[in-house]
Amino acid sequence: MKMNKGNIKAIIFDMGGVIVDLDIEDCKRAFKEYLGYYRIDELIDPCHQKGIYGDLEEGKISGDEFRRIVLQDSDPGALAENVDKAMWHILTGISPYKVEMLKRLSESYDLYLLSNNNPVCLPRAKAIFEDAGIPLEKIFRKCFYSFEMKALKPSKAFYKAVVREIGIPAEQMFFIDDSQKNVDGAIAAGLPAVYYEPGTDLEALINNVLEEGR
Repeated sequence: MKMNKGNIKAIIFDMGGVIVDLDIEDCKRAFKEYLGYYRIDELIDPCHQKGIYGDLEEGKISGDEFRRIVLQDSDPGALAENVDKAMWHILTGISPYKVEMLKRLSESYDLYLLSNNNPVCLPRAKAIFEDAGIPLEKIFRKCFYSFEMKALKPSKAFYKAVVREIGIPAEQMFFIDDSQKNVDGAIAAGLPAVYYEPGTDLEALINNVLEEGR
């Protein structure tokens, strides 16, 4: 399915790697330093988390269950609060130009968030958006989180549920993700999508998509 580039009404963003910058290595360092938890190397990935991290993001285990499992393999005396602090190191902030871009886009388009996310990281993410002056609940019409939807990108069911919830024809929207696997999955599910390479100009990419066909 192709998007109707001259009649786009909604833009759907991935969070980590697209809007919020990520630091995978610093997160791994924090788990080892704060907790003595070295299995983090097996779990963490820029786009598709594995093991108990993946289970957390798919809503198969709760935040408390995740903390308990991590602490079982951590140093004696390690604290649950440090599990959260270590996790938060993965999210570093939002580039100022993206903040202004989202504000401008929100004046002309309905903005949505579609993220593989979890209840441990989400408070930190909310704080980052709040501090940037674009609270999640104000800049986006709705946020779709994997742990609440009980599905992970690139699940076809996840994408189809999002399209149904938004309630407009899929060709009038497009999704942006920093994982080609997630982009391909969205397209296969009937949701137009484009790949964003982290560190490149997100605004230029969006403008190119919106200007084609005009």
